[in-house]
Amino acid sequence: MGGRGSGKTRSGAEWVRAIACGEWGETAKHIALIAPTHAEARMVMIEGQSGLLSVHADEDRPLYEPSKRTITWPNGSKAQVFSAEDYDGLRGPQFDAAWCDELAKWKHAEQAWNMLQFALRLGQNPVSVITTTPRPIPLLKKLIADAGTVTTRATTYANRNNLAKPFMQAVVDRFQGTRLGRQELNGEMIEDDPNALFKRAQIDNARLKFSPDLSRIVVAVDPPAGFGKTSNACGIVCVGLGIDGRAYVLDDASVQGARPAKWAARVVALYHARKADRVVAEINQGGAMVEQVLREVDPELSFSAVHATRGKQTRAEPVAALYEQGRVCHIGAFPELEDEMCNAIGDGIKSPDRLDALVWAITELMLKRKAEPRVRVL
Repeated sequence: MGGRGSGKTRSGAEWVRAIACGEWGETAKHIALIAPTHAEARMVMIEGQSGLLSVHADEDRPLYEPSKRTITWPNGSKAQVFSAEDYDGLRGPQFDAAWCDELAKWKHAEQAWNMLQFALRLGQNPVSVITTTPRPIPLLKKLIADAGTVTTRATTYANRNNLAKPFMQAVVDRFQGTRLGRQELNGEMIEDDPNALFKRAQIDNARLKFSPDLSRIVVAVDPPAGFGKTSNACGIVCVGLGIDGRAYVLDDASVQGARPAKWAARVVALYHARKADRVVAEINQGGAMVEQVLREVDPELSFSAVHATRGKQTRAEPVAALYEQGRVCHIGAFPELEDEMCNAIGDGIKSPDRLDALVWAITELMLKRKAEPRVRVL
């Protein structure tokens, strides 16, 4: 895994040259070369400045036949070129080695990789080399975790002497230290989806052990439509507003599959334990029932109902902006809540119950606009 311009392609090409020419012992006679597309295989893996043809001396250079999508060495070793888009092309051939370039870009990564595994059945020790700038796709994470995988890393900075100075200056100045920079320059596997509203780094950077004095505390509730093992969780999140104007997430008391009486008791218990000022609950799912079940536990409860008239992402975006500004801190860690936050992509995400409760709480404390009086008495 490496950053842009770190030498991944050169490494892959040198590896193929070495095994095809028998420099490391047994010669690989049948090699698969797989790129995201056929065009990228030709332009990068084969004919590129760091590609296969460039790493051979003239007398050892293999014969490349683009129409046949094959490369043949003087000793008889042969490589076939494939596109991950057309993974069914890997049915039938068999190999003792493979070079997979930019696997994190493969359109059908799982399918193409699985087809390759069925084809790697020749020689004493069939082996693959993957060269890629990492992205947190499931296949790459699975391969890194596999005991049979050896992982090496290289950064763009390690190869800076071979890269244009204007490129280094422009790219580094703009992206160094950012999530995109860590991925594209450092070759790091970043778990955040780049399209997610909330970023783990932002949460981690603002995490504290203790909160300052709080001027107001709310417990927000996102009630489920039903109960039982298959039902959604009841989101219960407590947030306080500090005297410094920042929000502090104090508790995630969400509960899965509970009956209304049980989650209501949990809400009221947290309300009293934190000496909260108000309970805020979404009533889209249960209407008046939500307030009723809470007041059955505590008739004196300070309660406000909120009704969702906009999509989840639209409601969450202003809260995400507060996180970006460093105006929200987590007091301790809330893994399930934070996983929901960092997987929140658009309105298609599945039941972000904890996140919804968090959004309602911070909206109540920091984003709710107070109506101006129509008449002012002076």
